[in-house]
Amino acid sequence: MTDTFSEEKRSLVMKAVKSKGNSSTELKLIRIFKKLKITGWRRHYKLYGNPDFVFLKYRLAVFCDGCFWHGHDCRNTKPKANAAYWISKQKRNKNRDLKVEKTLTVKNWKVVRLWECEIKEEIVKGLFQHLSYLANQPG
Repeated sequence: MTDTFSEEKRSLVMKAVKSKGNSSTELKLIRIFKKLKITGWRRHYKLYGNPDFVFLKYRLAVFCDGCFWHGHDCRNTKPKANAAYWISKQKRNKNRDLKVEKTLTVKNWKVVRLWECEIKEEIVKGLFQHLSYLANQPG
């Protein structure tokens, strides 16, 4: 199925979608960081791939991926309307994510990707209990 919007209209629609400050991803993770007293993170740090959070001390880049936008199969995230367009968009996002991860890894950064559905206190706590371990692993 082709897109129901013209290329110009689709561009306007996509520009209206927030890629930063989403309450189900980054803002939720900030609340968890603060509650768990996880410090040392920075937002909007200029690094390839634009990670949502960077822990400079550990050379750790954290990405919060929206389940729909990045094609996670956790719940009803399959597009119904205009499915061909959205499936193609998700595939492009996944390919870009892989490229970003490979590039950062080559530059000795650790990369953690959290799915939107995984941003829960117990998961974040477990992940950051192993932060020192992650920081000391090669590439």
